[in-house]
Formats: sequence, C-alpha cells, structure tokens
Amino acid sequence: MTWADLGDIGLHYRIDGPEAGAPLVFGNSLGTDLRIWDAVVARLPQNLRVIRYDMRGHGLSDRPAAPYAMGSLVRDAERLLDHLNVREAVFVGLSVGGMVAQGLAVKRLDQLRAIVLSNTAARIGNAGLWQDRIDAVNTGGIEALADATMERWFSKSFRARPELALWRNMLTSTPVEGYAGTSAAISGSDFISTTSTLKLPCLAIAGSEDGATPPDLVRETADLIAGSQFALMRGAGHIPCVEKPDDYARLLTTFLTDIGHI
Repeated sequence: MTWADLGDIGLHYRIDGPEAGAPLVFGNSLGTDLRIWDAVVARLPQNLRVIRYDMRGHGLSDRPAAPYAMGSLVRDAERLLDHLNVREAVFVGLSVGGMVAQGLAVKRLDQLRAIVLSNTAARIGNAGLWQDRIDAVNTGGIEALADATMERWFSKSFRARPELALWRNMLTSTPVEGYAGTSAAISGSDFISTTSTLKLPCLAIAGSEDGATPPDLVRETADLIAGSQFALMRGAGHIPCVEKPDDYARLLTTFLTDIGHI
C-alpha cells in the first residue's frame, strides 16, 4: 500500500507508468475507490505517469468524522500532488471527483494543464436530496441505498451482468463516515461562477443512461468553459469507465493526444 501522510489526513494512492511520463491523475466518485479506473488504465498508452488515489473516507484512505467540506477534498488533492511533486497534470474526475477537478483548476493552475469532467457538474442535486441520503445511511447503513444507487450508476443491460455484485460490494463497503461526509461536501458546493472563469482545455464525458448526472447537466457544465469538448457515451450510466472501458480509454487517449500531453 502506498500512503501519503499529509498531516491531518492520510491518503492511499497508486502510481503506474514511468516517473518521467506525463502525469494523469484520476479522482473517484462517491461510494467508489481507485479500482474503478483499473480497466481504463490498462488500455491507456504506457508512457503516462498515472496517479490514482482514494478520496478521504473512501477505499484505504483515512475516514475522518463527517461532515466534509468541498474545500477539504480539493485541498487533499492539492497536497497529494505537491507531495508527489506533480505539475502540469491532466486531472480526470468522476462525479464528485469532477467537482474536485473544477476546484483545483481554479486554485492551482500550476498543477493542472487540462481537466476531464466525467459524469459531473458544477452543482449536483440540492440540499434536500443530499440530506435525505445522509439520513438514510446514518439510519440504515449504505445497504439502504444500494439498489437505487446501482440503478443510477449502471445501464439496465449492465445491471443484468454477474459482475454487478463487485461494484455493489464496493459501494456497501464504503465507510458511512465517508459516504455521509462526502455527500455533505457535494450538497454545499456550487462551482458555476468559478468554473465559468476557467480557460484550460476540458473534455466533458456523459453517459446516456446516467441517472445521477444526466447528459444535459454535464453539457451545461461543459458550456461554462470556453472551448471545451463534450462526448456522450451511449449505453453507459454514471460509471462509464467500468461499463465501457475501451470507449472511455479511446476518448481519453484522443483528448490527451489533441492537447499534446502524449
């Protein structure tokens, strides 16, 4: 296990590829960990330095008491990249990971040269929705939300596959503190005004069957950033890197090539 002690938080991370490779950073979504990127990373060019980490309260990273603030999630990513001496990276963020990407791009343009906003938005849901989920997991655990979450995460055809059990188990294994804490961070975040000031290359990815961040919501966020690209993955839900890793890796590779990152 590779561990970064950042003082008030310890983060689990993994690096693949050569040390001299162009850095590509992946941030996970609520209720998942860095393993959601496994199949995509295996399909990317081998000359990239791929950095993945578990957000606080997820995977093997520390799980402080809830609630969390989005500023803390952004600062975690910022300090991890400083710890690893990373500059000029491309940050791929899924869902809440995409919100972290937006916040980090505003704060530290020396760390990022481009962002990929996957199945995310400048604002996701509303305070009532997130409070309902926080109350549900605090009362009945994450199992209480598991079936509904699978419907938001994956297309109907994927939900019929036996490997769905792996991803359902990943969700239900998430610490309650992490799920509730991160839900609070999402609830209190609105990046519309700050994201509209960004001027770096951006690829936005949406899934046609996404029940959490529908394509129109993703496109609205992409439209805030001048010159951004938008890609719709048909037949995929909220976690397209799991459902369609070949297509996802192809989109990433094309974008990275277009901006001269590989």
